[in-house]
Amino acid sequence: MTRVGLAATASYLPARVMTAAEVSTASGIPENVVVEKFGLRGKHVAAEDEHVSDLSVRAGVALLEEQGLDPASIDAVMYYGSTWKDYAVWQVSPLIAHRLGCTNAFALEFDNVSHGTPMALRVARDLLRAEEELQRILIVAACRESYLLDYANERARFMFNFGDGAVAGLLVRDSIRNELLGCHAITDGSLSLQVKVPRGGSVHAHDGYGFLDVDDPAAMKERLDETSLDNFVRAAEGALARSGAGLGDVAYLCGIHMKPSMHNALLAALGLDRERAAYLDDTGHMSGVDPLLAFDRAAREGRLDTGDLVLLLAAGTGYTWAASVVRWGEA
Repeated sequence: MTRVGLAATASYLPARVMTAAEVSTASGIPENVVVEKFGLRGKHVAAEDEHVSDLSVRAGVALLEEQGLDPASIDAVMYYGSTWKDYAVWQVSPLIAHRLGCTNAFALEFDNVSHGTPMALRVARDLLRAEEELQRILIVAACRESYLLDYANERARFMFNFGDGAVAGLLVRDSIRNELLGCHAITDGSLSLQVKVPRGGSVHAHDGYGFLDVDDPAAMKERLDETSLDNFVRAAEGALARSGAGLGDVAYLCGIHMKPSMHNALLAALGLDRERAAYLDDTGHMSGVDPLLAFDRAAREGRLDTGDLVLLLAAGTGYTWAASVVRWGEA
């Protein structure tokens, strides 16, 4: 079977930082609760004229320049980040490809929100395996959802950790550098209508509430309390089984930002120490960006050793839990 490697990653975070104290002031939630219960010391917020396309291009340029790659050598550009883009009913990936100078690439994108990283890795890997003329796929994700928050809406308080940023990854055919192994996903569609912006679609095209909202926070919490931890583990186990491995083989976890209590419960369920997992308390949650940003940081900080199995694990509204496994290094 064709081997595919995650040959390079890069990221971009906007200059402005919104501190936990500022989140507290905006929401009325005590600062210590924001830090200790939400797990948020601060998050980056895009400038008013800095949109998903801009964020994505910054991350893509960083990757191409670091690797010394000719943009024309990219065969496909895939966007998989926040569905709230520069314009509604519009694809951002063609603009990203154009601005990056990827003149020989076709563009594609899909709406998988917070579970986007494992899903994008899976789709890009399978494209490279299926079409031998494809050699390099650039995946990009960005989030600007801090602008979709109404801090006066208590129903949406679990989303007050949403921040802005972008990440890019390069997947290469016939490569064993950071080889992408197994992937797996689980969906519970009973939660599909819970989290959304209830305006702009065909149901409420010109009316409704223009910020992120939750239909029934208590019901959603009850369902997630019953299922989420188990589904994280099931997704991880599925991806590892397809990699010929098990939970005990995981060397490092790159997950989404979540509250500390859930993060700690997940580590315990996976059998991992805190030192073997990323925690993005300085960025908050950025839709599909988190796991690949955590991976990029772990690589740059020297936290990964040759042969390490890295678990990229995420969950997103819909509700889907997804995982991908990468073997770090050349072997």
